[in-house]
Amino acid sequence: MKLLFPQGRPHPEAVLVNTAGGITGGDQFSVSAAAREHGKLTVTTQAAERAYRAQPDETGRMETRLELAGGAQLNWLPQETILFEGCRFSRLLHVDMARDARFLMVEPVVFGRMAMGEELRDATFSDRVEIHRDGHLIYYDGVDLSGDIAGTLDRPAVAAGARAMAALVLAAPDAEAWLKPLREMLPATGGVSLVTDGLLVLRLLAEDGFTLRQSLVPILDRLTETGLPRCWRL
Repeated sequence: MKLLFPQGRPHPEAVLVNTAGGITGGDQFSVSAAAREHGKLTVTTQAAERAYRAQPDETGRMETRLELAGGAQLNWLPQETILFEGCRFSRLLHVDMARDARFLMVEPVVFGRMAMGEELRDATFSDRVEIHRDGHLIYYDGVDLSGDIAGTLDRPAVAAGARAMAALVLAAPDAEAWLKPLREMLPATGGVSLVTDGLLVLRLLAEDGFTLRQSLVPILDRLTETGLPRCWRL
């Protein structure tokens, strides 16, 4: 794994590059980043991450730990994670932030490439997100899908056939002010709520990765001061 730091941007950006080209069983990746007092940082990925086929007894793991000091702003904006048939993938995002910090995150996931006719009939995906503010847990989210994931997503009460999803969280003093504007931007397959003071959560389903981006990119452009990182446009 490498880090690139694009020039000519108003605030520091760190672009993660997985030189292995993807994640498979037995791989272990660990990333940590910190925005110091009143600092601004965006962390993203050069391209979509790929979770490839793995042996049944092996799991690829990704762990990310982020810290935000007082008055800091940190954007965690990885591009899509594409799950392939037979993958075994587990990831964790752990965030520790000061009360007056601003944290924006998005985690888009694509369940197979529809243009290639891919369906996830035997795969495993486990995802955890933990956000702590001033040492108190304010957000915990988990996703566990295994086996016939495509069949699960076809269920009306799960995803009604969608093959792409995104979870977006804004933990910031001004989170409430974004509730109405974001609701006006969402399609019928999305929803956003103010879970508690200073914590806004948005979820979005889409037919495929392309349709997901059509809704997601304008939202992220509005929530980031300087717009999305350039690698999102390539």
